[in-house]
Amino acid sequence: MNEKLNINQWAEEDRPRERLTRLGAESLSNAELLAILIGSGSTKESAVDLMKRILNDCQNNLNTLGKMSIRDLCQYNGIGEAKAITIMAACELGKRRQLEKAQERERIDSATAIYEQMHPLMQDLSTEEAWILLMNQNFKLIKTARISHGGISETAVDVRIIMKEALLCNATVVALCHNHPSNNARPSRDDDRLTERVKKACDIMRLHLLDHLIITDGDYYSYHEQGRL
Repeated sequence: MNEKLNINQWAEEDRPRERLTRLGAESLSNAELLAILIGSGSTKESAVDLMKRILNDCQNNLNTLGKMSIRDLCQYNGIGEAKAITIMAACELGKRRQLEKAQERERIDSATAIYEQMHPLMQDLSTEEAWILLMNQNFKLIKTARISHGGISETAVDVRIIMKEALLCNATVVALCHNHPSNNARPSRDDDRLTERVKKACDIMRLHLLDHLIITDGDYYSYHEQGRL
């Protein structure tokens, strides 16, 4: 007699949690996503098989699943009250997400927009920090990230980190900025060399370097506005 394998006995590449981490949530079936939520099945079937059976009874329709009561779900062997509540909560969150509008991303398409976005984060810093703003092709902000922090007069920036962050976020537009605690916005020769390195790396990776801003409390220097990009 063949015994049913629990999910933790499956090959690692077949386990729902591992596959989600490796391939993204969109690669999993509804049953696999629900199996992650309930955590375990019964002695007779895995969490995935249990959720496949429940979904089959719902004609594989999540809206129908969302109409089931705690009592309905608890009729299935392997589903107790806690798991039934988890399933109902997930269905309710899905319903509420549909009712909400997608959050509008800010458009960062100028030196002024970069400055207004980053000045509150950098105005009171006593040491230099370098940040990147990552955007899509419509200049809508995806993410801001601090990539280095250092001394009073300089901070080391690894261009590879900028490229890595941009690629992980599927960004197509990059803006670099750093502060001058001296409150002098004039760029140094090191700032010029950094801009050249980042521009070259972006060109190789087919990314658009929108600008490199030097930020002080009340002023900024823009390589783009100065015609140096």
